[in-house]
Amino acid sequence: MISIIIPTLNAENHIRTLLSSLRKQTIPCEIIVIDSSSEDNTKKIAESFGAKVIEIKRMDFDHGGTRNLAVNISSGDIVIFLTQDATPYNKFLIENLIRPLNDPLITASFGRHIPRGDAKPIEKFTRIFNYPDTSFVKNMESLEMMGIRTFFFSNVCSAIKKKEFREVGGFPEKVILNEDMVLAAKLIMKGYKVAYEPSAMVYHSHNPSLLKQFKRYFEIGVSLNRNRWITELVNAEGEGYEYLKARIRFLLKEKKARWIPYACIEAALRYTGYRLGLAEEKLPMALKKRISTHKNFWNQKK
Repeated sequence: MISIIIPTLNAENHIRTLLSSLRKQTIPCEIIVIDSSSEDNTKKIAESFGAKVIEIKRMDFDHGGTRNLAVNISSGDIVIFLTQDATPYNKFLIENLIRPLNDPLITASFGRHIPRGDAKPIEKFTRIFNYPDTSFVKNMESLEMMGIRTFFFSNVCSAIKKKEFREVGGFPEKVILNEDMVLAAKLIMKGYKVAYEPSAMVYHSHNPSLLKQFKRYFEIGVSLNRNRWITELVNAEGEGYEYLKARIRFLLKEKKARWIPYACIEAALRYTGYRLGLAEEKLPMALKKRISTHKNFWNQKK
């Protein structure tokens, strides 16, 4: 039995396409939509496709805790996590995504993100860089070569064995972001392996503004500050410089050199946001709420 978990909020523009595609997959699955009190037709559409719909208060949404709640009511031995704006590339998504889990030591897998047609060059590079067309498996031995990317994992399209998920305590709760990375790190530290499976593809991309990128990386910094054991294992900061160099090479190759100044400005804002997030304990609460997307997070107790 396989369960698919999809957190939603006002997903009317996406959910019909997603659920229609999931119903055409080669492997049938239980579908659980956990909705944060949407104000549109999200719940009605989900129910029309036979999904089990669980409603929570919007203020109670938590990246880790909400997904854990859905896992607890799921029936599957394998749990698949998707986001409302991910669209399966074909009918083999589920089949391909769970294939690596046949290995008893591989307990989680994640799929490839294909940029949508409207993706800007910057976003197109991000998808290509983070989600290549070759598969790989990560474990503790990967730390020396891959650094912080050893723990990179995406909830946009992922599969996890429920037994091992529960063994490591599931997703961290009361977390502002990066619950997927923290979970992958816990699994790898436990001795399990995490697979990247590029044949499991979803269309997924955004064109975030400079301000949104600044806020996102502030929240990544906050998350890592509150999970210092990860940064004690690997240094994350060198990755940003290598990423920028690779991005500039890509833009030159694609004859999109006019995007290079934008790429450099964005990189500076990402780094600034990240460093502020790491130092969030020194910042006044009013400022943290102002530069954060998830403002309800700051009303929680640690």
